[in-house]
Amino acid sequence: MIIMAIIRKKDLRKMSEKDMKKKLTELQLEFSKEKANINIGATVTSPGRLKEIRKTIARIKTVQNNSRLNLEEKGKK
Repeated sequence: MIIMAIIRKKDLRKMSEKDMKKKLTELQLEFSKEKANINIGATVTSPGRLKEIRKTIARIKTVQNNSRLNLEEKGKK
């Protein structure tokens, strides 16, 4: 299991779209593995890890959505 640190918004804004997509897929894969382990009854390595992963996924999606909206607004002007 790969333990990754929390990614903050300011760090996400510095990342390219390609890097964000890669990080998002990594986090989603890790989240699904952790959920699968819980569902089969395996012991949880870190109870707060799922919440941290879920929040980081939401952060990435929010930054992606905001950047898309900003590009659309600039295109209309």
